[in-house]
Amino acid sequence: MAKDLYEQFDEVRSLYQTANDILGFDLTQVCFEGPEEKLKQTRVTQPAIFVHSAAVTGLLRERGRLPEMTAGHSLGEYSALYAAEALTFEDALRLVKVRAELMQKAGEIEPGTMAAVIGLSAEELTAVCEEASAAGVVTVANYNSPGQLVISGSVAGVEQAMVLAKERGAKRAIPLVVSGAFHSPLMEHALAGLEQALAEVPISAPICPVYANVDARPTSEPERIRSNLKQQLTSPVRWTETIQNMIADGATRFFEVGPGTVLTGLLKRIDRQVPCSAIGGVDALNQMETA
Repeated sequence: MAKDLYEQFDEVRSLYQTANDILGFDLTQVCFEGPEEKLKQTRVTQPAIFVHSAAVTGLLRERGRLPEMTAGHSLGEYSALYAAEALTFEDALRLVKVRAELMQKAGEIEPGTMAAVIGLSAEELTAVCEEASAAGVVTVANYNSPGQLVISGSVAGVEQAMVLAKERGAKRAIPLVVSGAFHSPLMEHALAGLEQALAEVPISAPICPVYANVDARPTSEPERIRSNLKQQLTSPVRWTETIQNMIADGATRFFEVGPGTVLTGLLKRIDRQVPCSAIGGVDALNQMETA
């Protein structure tokens, strides 16, 4: 993750050194060498994704590429706030560190899981979750795109919802490899700690609207941003609405900043007419510059 950026740019190396100091472990070693099992731990995964995204954002910023609006999926909301200059890199990473540790601990206190469900409407899957909740906590956690939703909750609740979803016509119900029931009531154990961390971090008015996961609406108010980040822990990610609202508000092109192309794929499912470019490494960065 981000090794080509690290090798080519002094500012990226400096960023990772700062991250190592804040995190208290060598993030570069885990990102570049593994082991993969350690990288998959929530307390490592979240900072790794954020720092990679921030590195690309910083390089874009140096080239005068500033966003007109931003949004991020779950953890990505912190990257979106950094891109919009509402949070400094250091403060955002400290929050990500606390959030990741709290979410991992919450998953240990109250074990849970998640599953992707393909082929049901939001209304159909909500009804499935309500029925399956007799077996255990389960709720819709991510509205990723039309027909692609994610459920979250207790192991028993999610398993029962997967069975019911298939009975109701879902094309697929796929268990996800996660360490907890993210964006569900089972994350309540992390709320107090995150609220305390958020209270200690200054949040500036962003340079552009940031669309929040909890309501899919743009905001530029620091205190509302603070509240949204707390609520996000136990609330669903309304990604489909977020993208639709950004397009309605004038977005004509998207850039997925950081590792992977998951959001690019979701955008194609939401609105195939709007292009998206993924920028995760040196080649993609150079292609953007010459386009």
